[in-house]
Amino acid sequence: MDFGIGYFPTDESVGPAHMARMVAERGFESLFFTDHTHIPVNRETPYPAGTDLPREYFRILDPFIAIAAAAEATDDLRLGTGVCLVTERDPIVTAKQVASADLISGGRVIFGVGAGWNLEEMRNHGTDPERRFGLMRERVQAMQEIWTKDEASFHGKQVSFDPIFCWPKPVQTPHPPVLIGGNASGAPKRVLAYGDAWMPNRLGDDERIMARIARLREAGVEAGRGPLPTTLANAPQDPATIERYAAAGVTRMVYWLPPGDRADTERRLDRYAAAAAAHR
Repeated sequence: MDFGIGYFPTDESVGPAHMARMVAERGFESLFFTDHTHIPVNRETPYPAGTDLPREYFRILDPFIAIAAAAEATDDLRLGTGVCLVTERDPIVTAKQVASADLISGGRVIFGVGAGWNLEEMRNHGTDPERRFGLMRERVQAMQEIWTKDEASFHGKQVSFDPIFCWPKPVQTPHPPVLIGGNASGAPKRVLAYGDAWMPNRLGDDERIMARIARLREAGVEAGRGPLPTTLANAPQDPATIERYAAAGVTRMVYWLPPGDRADTERRLDRYAAAAAAHR
């Protein structure tokens, strides 16, 4: 199993290049960056965690700029979005950003995607929240066409364009892995439809999450795609729980790093590294 780190790169946090070096030095496989283009001042949608919206949500750097900085600072670290809100991003532009990041990094990008939870935020991008999951599907599928075809076109209900040229193409073939984020009931079906792996948060009952992971693996086999992998965000540190998730089919665990100064960040990274080392 691989272990990674996820964090909010902001103007007040450890910078992405330095963070990437610290993560790589401790033997982690990957580093994931969050994504929110903005936070509306007048917000009605409650924060899913049930608390006030944390300060870091208001100050996130663009994830693809952060990936580029981290790519230049490291050689082998995988770099991902955790997750990219594709319902708020033009698919042609985003396809170019992902492919450019994959080229610059030498094929190290992991493309985690999500539909988003902040309804006001997505409305500011012209997205109808009621149609966001269908929009996410079409935008990802359109990007997959752009990445894999010299002359790409797509005609769906919400995304449509005639043949285009768009380079660079990703280094990874057929394209960077697409991880479908979220814990909603439809997430595993979305993985089967257009994703390469599932990326749920470890929220709620562990047994229920493990059962869903097992069902996804079975569905992948039945669909002829093999046992589909899962990347688990908010990973446990307890060795027994890690072993149970590994047995259930988790192939990557991501520890979520809360905001802090450099010293606090290093202490937390050391604790996460110790938990990962105990499993290895």
